[in-house]
Amino acid sequence: MTRVNTSRNPNREAALQEISHKGGRDAGKGRFLREWLRSPLGVGALSPSSAALGTLMASFVPDDPDALVIELGPGTGAVTRCLLQRGIAAERLACVEYAPEFCGLLRLRYPGICIVQGDAYTPPAALLGWIDGRRIAAVVSSLPLMARPEAERSRALDRYLALLPPGAPFIQFTYSPSLPVKPDAVGATAFPSRWIKRNLPPARVVVYRREGAAFPSAGNDDAEPRPSSA
Repeated sequence: MTRVNTSRNPNREAALQEISHKGGRDAGKGRFLREWLRSPLGVGALSPSSAALGTLMASFVPDDPDALVIELGPGTGAVTRCLLQRGIAAERLACVEYAPEFCGLLRLRYPGICIVQGDAYTPPAALLGWIDGRRIAAVVSSLPLMARPEAERSRALDRYLALLPPGAPFIQFTYSPSLPVKPDAVGATAFPSRWIKRNLPPARVVVYRREGAAFPSAGNDDAEPRPSSA
């Protein structure tokens, strides 16, 4: 079993100190790396998602000006920015983020968005209160699912699919060649996209749908989503 060493490490502490003095355009990356150094499994990636990956994820969100969009694990807001650029109004978007520092950064960068601090693997009560029975267009997830046991991944996806109307997408990115959740385990279909090689590390998008699932309509013609049951 691989264990994460959380004891005090001089090299890690030095890196944290250096990052804390960064500012300007590198501030978001600095915060992201600082959180990664503190909790590698909690953050999952060594750098924020690329614009290409975020744009691809946002392209799978249906055009529905009256429905809500939920983002899980937004980090510093790389994908959040792409969702707003896609035309999703800030008041229709809620972000669930575990790290307090990221929550503070998101509130400063994106006023008007509902920022919920909490563990996104279970829909927090504050998020359910914000939804208040309104229709949800999509869930967009940057959670590091592969860092969790398979059963926990399936439970998390199942909980959010239960909030979505039939055919609405749960949009997840992954670095893994295998699907983060087996579709049969949650009674859904899965559509993997092409690999985004410009992302670090390379990643792809998987779109899960339950009942009445339509083929994903991506704004990026290069997406090449295809059904999968594996």
